[in-house]
Amino acid sequence: MKISQIYSFLDNLSPFCSQEKWDNSGLNIGSQNDTVDRVYISLDVDMDMVQNAEPNSLILTHHPLIFGGITELDYAKYPSNIIKIMIQKNISLIAMHTNFDKSHLNKFVFENILGFKMDKNDDFVATCNGDWRKEELVDILRNKLFLEYIKVVNPKDKISSLAMITGSGASFMDSISADCFLTGDIKYHDAMKAKSQNLMMIDIGHYESESFFVDCMSEHLKLLPILGIISNSKNPFSYLK
Repeated sequence: MKISQIYSFLDNLSPFCSQEKWDNSGLNIGSQNDTVDRVYISLDVDMDMVQNAEPNSLILTHHPLIFGGITELDYAKYPSNIIKIMIQKNISLIAMHTNFDKSHLNKFVFENILGFKMDKNDDFVATCNGDWRKEELVDILRNKLFLEYIKVVNPKDKISSLAMITGSGASFMDSISADCFLTGDIKYHDAMKAKSQNLMMIDIGHYESESFFVDCMSEHLKLLPILGIISNSKNPFSYLK
């Protein structure tokens, strides 16, 4: 298929124009006129993936490889070291990031993975009401997201409402009205702020909460007459005990 055909399908699925201003969703590497034989689906593109990928392929990721302007291509540094191999092997890259968060991924993780019934999806934020004990909610998150440990801010024994943003969503804290906010990449000062505002927060991990992009996207790509290959990148963090 031509990349232009795949791009058009993805744009209809989750319009690129809905991405955040700071984002770089869309065609990161390649040409709309290129023809590809297969599509690799992954959260990120990493060195192992591009080294093992077949030439004349498209990699479809959640996270863009290129953020901001590139002032140099130093092949000893990231991401230039990966871009060099992709160009040599004629491998293209399309990213579906904040546009796909809004249209599909948050809802998919909230309902299909965690099993909550979403009451509302406001931009990035999925919310619902219910009745959970702290221990019960923590067990759900640990088991469904395969978390090795749970980091909690301002724990509450009983929770009657949840809000969730996959990836890194702590900057949305002031707009959250739920008892408990689930997101990743919670920093120290985010935690201090949440505690002062009596907001419970649980860190569900960036990689752990967004790795389901592959499952969600692969279902949609089945509609295209091209081979889709699940080839998820590895979590860059290791957890030592």
